[in-house]
Amino acid sequence: MATRVRARGQDIRQFILQNVEKSSSGITTLTANHFAISRQAAHRHLRNLISEGALTSSGRTRNRAYKLCPLLEWQQTYELKSGLAEDLVWTKDIEPIVGSFPENVVDLWHYCFTEMFNNALDHSGGTRIIFHVTKTAANTQMYLGDDGVGIFKKIQSALTLADERHAILELSKGKLTTSPEKHTGQGIFFTSRLLDSFDILSGGVYYSHELGNEEDWIVERAQPGPGTGIFMKLNNHTARTCKKIFDQYSDKEDLGFVKTVVPVRLAQYGNDKLISRSQAKRVLSRVELFKIVVFNFEGVQTIGQAFSDEIFRVFANAHPEIELHPIHANSEVKRMIASAKTEKMIASRGLVP
Repeated sequence: MATRVRARGQDIRQFILQNVEKSSSGITTLTANHFAISRQAAHRHLRNLISEGALTSSGRTRNRAYKLCPLLEWQQTYELKSGLAEDLVWTKDIEPIVGSFPENVVDLWHYCFTEMFNNALDHSGGTRIIFHVTKTAANTQMYLGDDGVGIFKKIQSALTLADERHAILELSKGKLTTSPEKHTGQGIFFTSRLLDSFDILSGGVYYSHELGNEEDWIVERAQPGPGTGIFMKLNNHTARTCKKIFDQYSDKEDLGFVKTVVPVRLAQYGNDKLISRSQAKRVLSRVELFKIVVFNFEGVQTIGQAFSDEIFRVFANAHPEIELHPIHANSEVKRMIASAKTEKMIASRGLVP
């Protein structure tokens, strides 16, 4: 019985730690309701976490708010010079910070940190990298910033794109690199999928991807800044593994990166509507590199006939070996896609000249 009570107590504390950031002032009620216990019992667990240094509190009684207390904060500046290598930095500085976590969590951080640090080394064109890590009882957050040209501007220049925001659409697809002789273009794509949250601030654009939220989003800022800042966050006890995420986008037979999910919404800006063939071609850029292309229409209210026709008839006819799958489309978007597919079927049967 005592063992069962202790296990339940651990479950309650873990629940508090995982949810306190989302509900700092309502965590007592949330915990009490979730476990069917009294508010007083929930308070006891909160007090214990405060005494252990895992949480801090402010305010009084029902207005009291709680937040995670940093157990460790560490920062280092690395000069970008010959001899600096991501694996050496990982072994010397980063692994000692996360090495006590479960093996799968260490593996996740190993991949994500080394990929992002190497990107800054090879692509930023800057003079230094600033690294900051904050570890709490629930999660670990890492910030990696450089003073280089800026990732979105570099991609915009390399691919001759009209806008920095187009660079984010390309990054979201994966297999994008400005140095194909050195990189496969998979690092940022998979890093964003492995973590709980992954954000990039560069130039005049802020990009965010969160686990469980299929809708990536972009925010523009009025005063563009130099360099690139990457923010990464991961639960200290997640059950996620690198293999599980890699398998979602890979072919088990040839072990290649064969699947991509295209966030179609990123091709529209403000009140723009996706109606033209040129917009469709932007969405289709480089998708011929994959065997399976999933078009995520989350947040897209409507598309034009030409836009739909370019993807689901013209491109589909030109690349019959590629599977095209629309998801999260509303009824209006589904109707336009169905119309394009019907035209494709009619033409394939020779029913139109």
